Amino acid sequence: MIIKVCGMRNADNIRQVSELDIDLMGFIFWQKSSRYVRMISSKAGVLPDYSTERFRQLSEGKPVVATENKPKRVGVFVDDMPQNIVTRIYNYNLDYVQLHGNESVVMIDNLVKTIDPDIHKNIKIIKALSISSPEDIDRYKEYEGHVDLFLFDTKCDTVGGGGKHFDWSMLERYDGGTPFLLSGGIGPEDVEQIKNFHHPKCVGIDINSRFETEPAMKDVDLLRTFISQLKGV
Repeated sequence: MIIKVCGMRNADNIRQVSELDIDLMGFIFWQKSSRYVRMISSKAGVLPDYSTERFRQLSEGKPVVATENKPKRVGVFVDDMPQNIVTRIYNYNLDYVQLHGNESVVMIDNLVKTIDPDIHKNIKIIKALSISSPEDIDRYKEYEGHVDLFLFDTKCDTVGGGGKHFDWSMLERYDGGTPFLLSGGIGPEDVEQIKNFHHPKCVGIDINSRFETEPAMKDVDLLRTFISQLKGV
């Protein structure tokens, strides 16, 4: 089971969570989020004028190289301009782009062509779909064949991180060929519910606010216990 921990920002917290048995770590680049990751201007007079200082801070001055023991990095965007997404992929060496808005398939296809292979070979695309009714699931048909993963989240006023479940039984309606992550208010008490959820295309979960002591700060011990229980370790 893929485990994605989203909404990371604090350097020490990132390092601690990276040592857990997780697969993906999410960084939110949507300015309205309380977990927004800001980039730092290099003041070099070059456009786009951003330095990688923030990324160096997150890795204690050492390049973070993806290995089997390190989580892949996911950048979360909401209807952002392609050039902003490309800049963050380059500066943060992102492995996945998670799109949480109303992005078109034309935009997605062009973005991938721009990135792969010149900027990041084999970049992966996650399309998040916000769910409050069975009809919301049908939106996947627009993106089928254009993305690598779907992420089914709870529809709320914010974009993710709302801490509320949707009715997972609605996902019986999903009959697409693209694998998906289950998201939306998953918390420490949901271990058995996750184990009892079965769908042939569900490959993992996405967790965020229910494991926080404050926005963008994860409770490492709570995460460790949850992951151990979920994986039966």
